[in-house]
Amino acid sequence: MKKSRRSFIKIGTLFGLTAPLFSAQLLRPVYSPKTAKNRTNLPTKKLRILILGGTSFLGPHQIAYALSRGHSITTFTRGKSLPTIHQALFKEVEQLIGNRENDLKVLETGKWDVVIDNSGHKTAWTKKSAVLLKDRVGLYIYTSSTGVYYPYLEDRITEETEVLTTMPQNLKSEELKIEYGYGVMKATSEMETIKAFGTDRSLIIRPTYMIGPADKSDRFIYWPLRLSKGGDIMVPGKKKDPVQYIDVRDVAEWTIRSAEEKLTGTFNAVGPRNAQTMNAFINTAKEAFEVPSTLVHITDYKFLKENGVNHIVPWIMPEGYNYGSARIDNQKAIQNGLTFREVTTSIKDTFNWWVSDALSNERRAKFEHKEGSIFLREKEILKNWGNYNR
Repeated sequence: MKKSRRSFIKIGTLFGLTAPLFSAQLLRPVYSPKTAKNRTNLPTKKLRILILGGTSFLGPHQIAYALSRGHSITTFTRGKSLPTIHQALFKEVEQLIGNRENDLKVLETGKWDVVIDNSGHKTAWTKKSAVLLKDRVGLYIYTSSTGVYYPYLEDRITEETEVLTTMPQNLKSEELKIEYGYGVMKATSEMETIKAFGTDRSLIIRPTYMIGPADKSDRFIYWPLRLSKGGDIMVPGKKKDPVQYIDVRDVAEWTIRSAEEKLTGTFNAVGPRNAQTMNAFINTAKEAFEVPSTLVHITDYKFLKENGVNHIVPWIMPEGYNYGSARIDNQKAIQNGLTFREVTTSIKDTFNWWVSDALSNERRAKFEHKEGSIFLREKEILKNWGNYNR
């Protein structure tokens, strides 16, 4: 996911898939919506949870929530990355060191109730770990992506929408190869999970763009920073363009609660709860800061393309292969316990993390002073827009 989804923000769009496999029966949940209600208040069995990964974006939030509910955590990482949030909690975590490419030795022994695969960035990695752990783990949770639906051509994309499991032939652009390749990797990794653990012991979670504290991709930080400054704020896209996103903590906490309930099946982890336009998003988001601001909507796609603005998550220009990227159905996940924070909470918490001691000045400068970035070019783009409309 590092190369693909994170590079989406830098080179174009990012995900991949649409075509064969996965029947609705294969992926149906074991638990009904009724049993999922009020799951945040249910007493829990103390679980032994193994997280493949755990120090990047999603993992630390899963660890914090799981520990707060009395579970024990083991992580498997290369031991090269430190979390930028919840660092103190890692002293309560058993940390195993290895490499998913060629060193799984430390996973050859041990038993866990649940494994959460956050770092399955190659199909072969997921296959190896699933086969190795299938007789010593109860439930395998694979963190996938809505990228499995690329190209997004439909008005409503559900868990039953077909996904592509092989690369299309004759792809001409490198960008398309990355997008399709990412989606195929995620879809085939889902298949390897189910092949090893069966439908009764597999949970596939497909998040859309995750936002929130500890995001290393810099795909959303534009908005907390820009809204905090106020003034004339460029808002790309038509006011009715759909947007979708989800706070990483909502995914993390729902994953842990689903593990407690032994939920199985495939789910789109997509927010917000109800359909939202770019206009609704930005008017709500700006309330996170008490600073005067004026929203300047740039509604001309041609102008935006000419000025290098194809996306600022959660806005993705809804054309062509990305037409339905923000038209993913989330009802199945909601019926099975997915909940959502307010976007103003996500923005405030992300901003506070960004300006905290968790990050170095050098790290912040990589985004805030990146030459040629939209963040630095905003005034120029707004000036061009004013001239364009004369």
